[in-house]
This record gives sequence, structure tokens and C-alpha cells, in this order.
Amino acid sequence: MTRYHLRYQVLPGADPRPLADFCVEHGVEEVVLMFGAEELHPGHLLGAEEDLWFELVRSARNVLAERGLSVSLNPWVTTGHADRGRVQDAGFAPMVSPLGEVSTTTASFACPAWRSWLAAHYGRFAELGFRVLWLEDDLRFHNHSPLTWGGGFEPEMLDRFELLAGEKPTRQELVAAVTGPPHPWRELLQRTWREAQLEAVDAVRQAVGGRAELGVMSSGLGVASVEGRDWAALFERARVHRPHFAPYSDTVGRTLAYSIAMLELQRPLRPPGVEVAPEVENWKHTEWSKADTQTWSEMVAAHLSGADALLLDVFPFVTGDPRRYPRVGRMLDASRPALDATLTPSPVTAGVGVPWWPSAAASLPGDGTMEGLTADPLRAADFLLPYGVPIRAGVAPVTALFGELAWAVPDPLELLRGGLLLDGRAASILAERGFGDLLGVTVAEIVARERPSRTPYSIERIVDGGALLSVNVQDAVARLRPARAAEVWTEILSPRFEPWGAGRVSFVNALGGRVHTIAACAPERLGRCDDGRRLAQEAIGFLGGDFPMVTGGPHLLPHLAKVGDRWRLAIANGSADPARPVAGVPSSATATLLRPLAPPVPVDPSTATVPHRGYLLLEWDAA
Repeated sequence: MTRYHLRYQVLPGADPRPLADFCVEHGVEEVVLMFGAEELHPGHLLGAEEDLWFELVRSARNVLAERGLSVSLNPWVTTGHADRGRVQDAGFAPMVSPLGEVSTTTASFACPAWRSWLAAHYGRFAELGFRVLWLEDDLRFHNHSPLTWGGGFEPEMLDRFELLAGEKPTRQELVAAVTGPPHPWRELLQRTWREAQLEAVDAVRQAVGGRAELGVMSSGLGVASVEGRDWAALFERARVHRPHFAPYSDTVGRTLAYSIAMLELQRPLRPPGVEVAPEVENWKHTEWSKADTQTWSEMVAAHLSGADALLLDVFPFVTGDPRRYPRVGRMLDASRPALDATLTPSPVTAGVGVPWWPSAAASLPGDGTMEGLTADPLRAADFLLPYGVPIRAGVAPVTALFGELAWAVPDPLELLRGGLLLDGRAASILAERGFGDLLGVTVAEIVARERPSRTPYSIERIVDGGALLSVNVQDAVARLRPARAAEVWTEILSPRFEPWGAGRVSFVNALGGRVHTIAACAPERLGRCDDGRRLAQEAIGFLGGDFPMVTGGPHLLPHLAKVGDRWRLAIANGSADPARPVAGVPSSATATLLRPLAPPVPVDPSTATVPHRGYLLLEWDAA
């Protein structure tokens, strides 16, 4: 059955018994206690303040355990989330940003005093007996407001860097070197950071001494790559994973594409046996922040991805008493039937491969900023999913590769022997890396939107039929020159209909691989339309995609997986309008409709109407 794990902050003076009652009544299996968090966060807890929270946590833990509930613990502070006007007075060396800004509360990973405090803090709370002790998501170098980008450039960290590099640049020299073209210092700084982070985790693990599992959170994969994060090493130490995958407040339904892609691309990070509980969060933690319909749809997405449990942030951190928010219980009760129906142990996903390499940032050319070292792993997924094309993580028989990520491909020939979808920037990079003869196009130049020209790019015309699409607001477009044996599907024109370059080009290369190149350098930001969907799906068909794709309305987001001996195609409606999905599945497929916050119902797949954020589940026997 569905496993609800509720993150909940204990408060001074609050009776924990209503929390226990709530959990028993609404089938919450585990409570993940939080303390000293957000509004009640004074900084790193020391002395009497730590004593206060220790006793509060002890009392709450005992009450919950007596009611048969599993209990875990989520301390709010590891290094420190953000300053927010707080001033840390524990004597810890502070983080320093690439620009030299000094945090007032966030500690440096290189500070031995902080590491000793961290180990003692976790070791003390481990005495109380918890299933999981969570390492908070501030266990990172990036995103420590108000620091620009984050930290890791403090004098103590630079001293550690010197031990590896054998030389000691100034902060400014180091930042310039690591944010420009690939430089040996970039890899050495990543190693410095990685070792400091893992030393902190090891200190916690030793202090906990096996009395609890450790849990770790992941957020953006691209920025974690900038830090040089070693996922395999982390999951040797922490055997529970809390992936971020959904926005924290109300968004339009098509953002489910982000959630589906985030869950899928984080799956390969985990070795077998690691428990996964995706973060179902809202901000500021009330129904005023995120509608129940959205929360429901995201929980279903998490279950379809193979989640073991759902880690719920659905109460304000200053709740005090869950009876103040009766809608939360009603939402959990109403969600359970659909969630039970979508529990998916060990799904084997299928679709276009969307690859990601955790070391990607080491290969990027840089632009002088830390942000310029981030390659977005989700761009291809963002293009394909709303067009009804399913995806899977990694390299596949058909793979999509967009943008700067092309620098990180370890073996481009592996991709070029199969089916490969490229945007203009990725094609340019592969040509620069020496693989131009296998693409079917020459990238004459990458043209920026604001470059003055009498013949600026503006229109994309489909060669077969002449329908027009727009490239008018693309930030950059590659001027493609097709090879003689290539097939031009569209052409780019100026506002006066003057030829500018090829728009979409297909090619069978000397290796037998198939390549389809889109001139736009950000296809996921092109204006969407039915013609755009047809072009995208026909391109995947040309590349060898032999899996079902979806039509019938805008933003019908597919998730295709083999579950046991059956195939399942789950189609989420990311549009606010109802839709009747059409998918190329066997006529023997059975269909189940999931309406938000309602029990599943069997339906006729040919006539089923899916509401906003609802799902149509199509299932058939695997051949």
C-alpha cells in the first residue's frame, strides 16, 4: 500500500498526541520529525537551545512510537540553508562566495570545528532511536542565500585546495581559472569540495554508529555536477534518497513534464537497494500555496516512477496542531485509491534516451561564471514529453542530445551509431569535436537573435506542404548546410521569405546511424503547435523509435514502462482543457482513468476523456 511519510516540525509547548491521532486516522506510516526549522531556526543549535529541542524531539518520538508509528528525524541544519538576517556565533569558519561575499550563518565544509559539532549533533539525536536520520539538503556548496551562487571559496577551503594542487592561487585567480575553458584547477577544486563533503558525511556516519540509516536529498543535477558530487560515494553512505522533483507552489499542468523527467533522470544515480521517497512539498506549506489537485498529480507521477514512499511537506512548519488543517487529511484520504493503483515496483522505462553524466561540468567551456558550468540535463525531455514522446534516462536506441551537454559525451560514436536527435548547438559541438562527417549537416555558424542583419531568421517552413512555424524568438539558431545525401524537412527564412538555412535535416551516416538535426538552439522553447508535434514524432520515427507516442491534445505527457510482464503507458493531461488521448497501443490494451482525488475507474480507451492533471493508464501484455 501507499506509504505516507510526513515531515512535521515539533513546537515548544505543543502536544504531540494530535499528530499521532492524525497519522493513525489517515494512514501515515512514518513521521519524519523536524526541529529548529525555518521560522524557528536560530542558527546552529548549541548548549541550552540544543537541549530544548532534544527534549521536545524525545517526547514527540515516544508518543508516536507508542502509537505504532515509525519515526525518523530531519535536523534542519547541516551547513546552513540561508542567512536571512541570522548571525552564527558558534565560531565556525563561514562560507565565502566566488565574489568574496561572506555568509553570516553558513559554515564551511573545511571547518573542523563545524564538522565536530555536526557529528556530535547527529550522534546525540541518534540516541533516541530513529529509522532514518536525514542529512538536510543544505549539504551542498551552491544555493546559500544571499551568497552569489554559493560558497566553497573561503580561506580554509583554499588551503585544502593548495594541498592537492601544490600551488595557492588567490580566490579571484581560482574563480577565473575554473569558470573559463577547462583547466586542471577545475577538477582539483571539485575533488577538494567532494572530499570535504564526504568527510562530513563520514563523521556523521561514525557518530551515528549504525543506529539509523542515513538519508540524502538531491536537487538540480546540473549544479551538483558543478560541485563534482560523487553520487556513488554518497549512496555508499546514505541508503535513503529524497529526490526533488516538483515545484513548491501552484504551476500550470504542463510542468508535470519537469517532474516526470526529474524522477526519471535521478533513477540511475541510485544503486539497487536504496530506498527512494520523493519530496512532495509546497511552500509556504499550506493549501494556499499548492492546490490538492497538483499535489495529487505529482504523487501519482512519483509512484509511476517507482517510489517506495512519499515524503510529504504539507503542513506549515509552525502548525502546532494538525487539526488546524483538516483539508490535508481529506487530501491524503482521497489520494490513496489512485496511489495504491499506481504503485510500481522496479519499472523498466522506455522511450527516447535522455542521457546525463554526473561529470558533465568538467567538460564545459565556461563563460566566466559559476552558472556557466551548468549543463541542463532536462532540455531534451522538456521538448519531447509535451509532444507526446516518452523518455527514459541514459543512452538508448534513439537518444536526444541538446546544448552544452554534447561536450560531456564520453563516446559520441556510441550515439551516432544509433538514432540521434540534436539541436543546433549540440550539432555544432559534435562537429567541433571531430564528428561532423557523421551528422549530415555543416554548422556554418551559430547566429544570436540580436545580431543585426538584413536577413534575420524568422520563419520555419515545412518543405512538405509549406506550413509555417516560428523561430522568431529563438535566442540563437544554427545556420545549417545539409550534406548532399541528407533530407531537408524544413527551411529557415527571413521575414521577406529569403532563404536563411536548413531548419530540420535527417541523415543516414556511414556507420548506419540516423541523425536528425534541428537548427533551433533551444527547441524546447519554440512555439508549440500540432505541426511541431507531427515533426517531432516523425523525427523520432525516422530515428528508429518503435514505441507508442501520443496525440489527441496539447501537453499529453507520457510515461512508458514495462512493469512485470506487462507494458503500461500512463498519459497525464498537462492542459487545463479535457482531452481524449490517442496512442499507438495494441487493441487488447485495457484502460483505467484516474481523475484527481477520485478512485480509479475502468474506461473505454477509445472514448476516455482525461481531465486537467488526470491520467489515462493503458496496459497490455508484453510480447
